[in-house]
Amino acid sequence: MTKSAPSTITTVSAGRRGVAMARTRHALGRVLAALARSIAIFVPVFVVATFVTFALRSMSGLSPARIQLGEEATPEAIARVEAQWGLDRPFLVQYWDWFSGVLHGQLGASWTNGADISTLIGLGLGVSLSVATLALVIGVVVGFALGTLAAVRRTTWIDRTITGFVTVVSVMPAFVVGIVLVAVFAVGLHLFPSAGYIPAEQGIGPWLAHITLPALALSFDVIADVARQLRSSLIAAYRENYVTGALVRGLSPRRIFFGHVLRNGLGPTLATLGLKFPALVGASVITEWIFGLQGFGRFANDSAQAGDVPAVQGVLVVSIVLVVAFNLIVNLLLARVTPAAQRGV
Repeated sequence: MTKSAPSTITTVSAGRRGVAMARTRHALGRVLAALARSIAIFVPVFVVATFVTFALRSMSGLSPARIQLGEEATPEAIARVEAQWGLDRPFLVQYWDWFSGVLHGQLGASWTNGADISTLIGLGLGVSLSVATLALVIGVVVGFALGTLAAVRRTTWIDRTITGFVTVVSVMPAFVVGIVLVAVFAVGLHLFPSAGYIPAEQGIGPWLAHITLPALALSFDVIADVARQLRSSLIAAYRENYVTGALVRGLSPRRIFFGHVLRNGLGPTLATLGLKFPALVGASVITEWIFGLQGFGRFANDSAQAGDVPAVQGVLVVSIVLVVAFNLIVNLLLARVTPAAQRGV
């Protein structure tokens, strides 16, 4: 009997390790399957989207000759400039050359000044990504806290207060919020700079100080969406039979919430965030004007007003990549976190 005890313990330990390894392989398989499905969707979507994006130039009727030579340019001068830009070649040949450059990170040259579009977008994108990332973090943290508190205290005055606050926040335009933040925290209290941008390489403190107010202005919409979606999802999860079964088994409210309610109610909220980050990057043009930021949204607006088609095409391509990439991340999180996704539902 004394000799069989270590053998039994070793067998149990080996069995537990085997179960843990099996679970790890199963989880990795789910993530890889979700990654494969997302990539299979991404490739045709990207090809079609880039083709439509490139076709916009032909449908727009714009030409670099009109920008460089003016409206009084002769047909001969227009033809000469368009030949220099390769616009006299067949459409599919132009598309393939442009698409090949896109695959190598080259988005062409600007019609207005001949500058490299990839460089111009990179400069503005760094600013917008900084603001959008901080806005998303603020929105997720505050919205998660408000949505969870409203669901846990549903039908109470706390729930009604949070619902009213979220409703008010959701209808406040970002430019109004931005003006109020500048007036109060920059002009009135002198806690933050009112405009400008400092890269993170020059100091984390100054960088955060310059992006905090624009990020707060953009975060209100994220806070409202996350709080409302999470509250609805958690309340629906509380009504499921598995929660009743957990209560009957005597599980603590904390364990029921984190082990059952939150995991099952988190999926719709994560799906909602799938389009939020790219939307924050693309819709920040007004906020960038208020805070004096030369970001991605402002570059897109200036390019569209100038009729700089290659720059607009580059903006659209980057926007497509942002949307698909962030949705890919969300899909991987869903496959890892939510039970429904793990079952392939």
